[in-house]
Amino acid sequence: MSQKTVLVIGSSNTDMVVKTEQFPVPGETVLGGVFLMNPGGKGANQAVAAARLGAKVVFITKVGKDLFGNSALEGFSKEGIDINHIRKTEDFASGVALITVNGHGENSIVVASGANMDLQPADIENEVFDSAEIILLQLEIPLDTVKYLIQKGKKSGKKVILNPAPASKLEDEFLDGLYLITPNETETHLITGILPEDEESLHKAGNYFREKGVQNVIITLGSKGVFLMNENYTEIIPANKVTPVDTTAAGDVFNGALLTALVENTDWLKACKFACKAASISVTRMGAQSSAPYKNEVAID
Repeated sequence: MSQKTVLVIGSSNTDMVVKTEQFPVPGETVLGGVFLMNPGGKGANQAVAAARLGAKVVFITKVGKDLFGNSALEGFSKEGIDINHIRKTEDFASGVALITVNGHGENSIVVASGANMDLQPADIENEVFDSAEIILLQLEIPLDTVKYLIQKGKKSGKKVILNPAPASKLEDEFLDGLYLITPNETETHLITGILPEDEESLHKAGNYFREKGVQNVIITLGSKGVFLMNENYTEIIPANKVTPVDTTAAGDVFNGALLTALVENTDWLKACKFACKAASISVTRMGAQSSAPYKNEVAID
């Protein structure tokens, strides 16, 4: 039986990371420690996470015709990702992210999106979209492109997953017809107006998404785990206990792992446990894509 293809459409950035004991306040300069330059971007992170965990990944993004863009493509190829549909442009530089990581493993990020914000519906070929088993999207590309792809997925009966990050207020057209949405607490609050701080509010937020036409809802709760709601489940799956070093791509690794489990028709509870374990491993390592674990590291009972 041939392996099913997953399609990740989203951003590619180069992350420039500085470790420092504490974040500077406005107007303050602090001396940092280690400097790292790593491949990143939510779309790219999720594509790499899925590929390392065994998924057959096609990735679509847009990069500049520059050093960062060329380096990103080389990295994707090494991860075994299909890069044949990635677009290159001379009009914009490749995306970059400036990341500060403090002594507690928390991060502060500023992104210059560059070519990512020029990824248009015309850049995504119909046959690539139609041949994918599941499509994963985020919000570091133009929102109009995201909305177009969600509506295209609904019309063609495709399984579309939306990771609504970074946080953005979304119209109902972004929700109706989604196979799955994976917001964190902040994103859930912004979209639904409900702060998911206890079981009752989690249920309310989950029902909000379901009533808007989302089939499956997974709200990520950081160290508390995830909340799963669909027609068969309404429950919290706890996170694995670890000491975080760098949380930069935890959500991206979670989404890439979840995508991999779902395309293999894994049960929802097992899929969530698998994704939680992958994310818990990633936060014990520095970097974005470099922190994503491999399949042999994420065995679950």
